[in-house]
Amino acid sequence: MRRAHRLSSRLHHLAARAHGLAARATTRRLALSERGSATAEYAIAALAAAAFAALLIAVVSSPEIRGLLTGIISKALNTK
Repeated sequence: MRRAHRLSSRLHHLAARAHGLAARATTRRLALSERGSATAEYAIAALAAAAFAALLIAVVSSPEIRGLLTGIISKALNTK
């Protein structure tokens, strides 16, 4: 009886260890497969920011918008 219990306990321990090793291997494999994802996301975000900056410069440098902004800033600074 004792021997059967020890064998069962040992098998349970080995199964739990194998499960833990498999889980760690799967986690590592997923982490390695997504290694370049963050870099690509940063590149897309940087590209979008540059495009937005170019659009903003184009809009702000138009004469109508420049006059409107100048009027707003002058009005705000001259308020007493």
